[in-house]
Amino acid sequence: MIAAARPAPRGGKARTAVLGLMLLLTAAFSALSVWQVERREWKHALIAAVESRVHAAPVAAPGPEHWASLSAEHDAYRHVRVTGRFLHDRETLVRAVSDLGSGYWVITPLDTGHFTVLVNRGFVAPGERNKVRRDPVGTIALSGLLRVTEPGGGFLRSNDPKTGNWYSRDVAAIAAARGILRPAPYFIDADAMTGTSTGPVAGLTVVRFADNHAVYALTWFAMALLCAYAARSIVPGNRRSRKAFA
Repeated sequence: MIAAARPAPRGGKARTAVLGLMLLLTAAFSALSVWQVERREWKHALIAAVESRVHAAPVAAPGPEHWASLSAEHDAYRHVRVTGRFLHDRETLVRAVSDLGSGYWVITPLDTGHFTVLVNRGFVAPGERNKVRRDPVGTIALSGLLRVTEPGGGFLRSNDPKTGNWYSRDVAAIAAARGILRPAPYFIDADAMTGTSTGPVAGLTVVRFADNHAVYALTWFAMALLCAYAARSIVPGNRRSRKAFA
């Protein structure tokens, strides 16, 4: 007689499915951990590059011939200098939170004669917004940090050019609202200058990057270890595996 085929062990299919899932999760969490390590190396290189730009001697602000090649990764926070004349009648106040509290950034166009660049002259408190000193006048030279545009808005609010409510330094939108010709695609945070009681107070740029990649890498690695341990417990022949799927 031909012996009847023995049925598959009870729970065999479930064990195989769970084992496959644990192995898949182990691989996925391991990959995420490695990715965070790589991101950490990239972030540290970026921070070093930005620090070198911030503390370098100022160079000429990029003109129209360089605008197409500008990028946040290679040009943000570059120390630049520019000469021109403030267009105080086209000033814009943008909501801000600084080390001095809540208030406004005073954004004033600077006409260089070849192009116009928005300059963040500094911070004013809400009570000083209508008392901003609109000087100097005439041709001036200033230095500051090149900043990339901030489109859309901020503080969970959208910019509203019609009402004059601005929540981010959106270069294109501000230039269009103020009728600025040949606007640079970036703005400049002015270096600290001698302040007055009516502001604006410049030099408040905060250069800070979140760097939590080591924590994330360790978290993903720990998850990978847990999944690997769970997979080991499910391997056929393991006593715990037999108990779990009996």
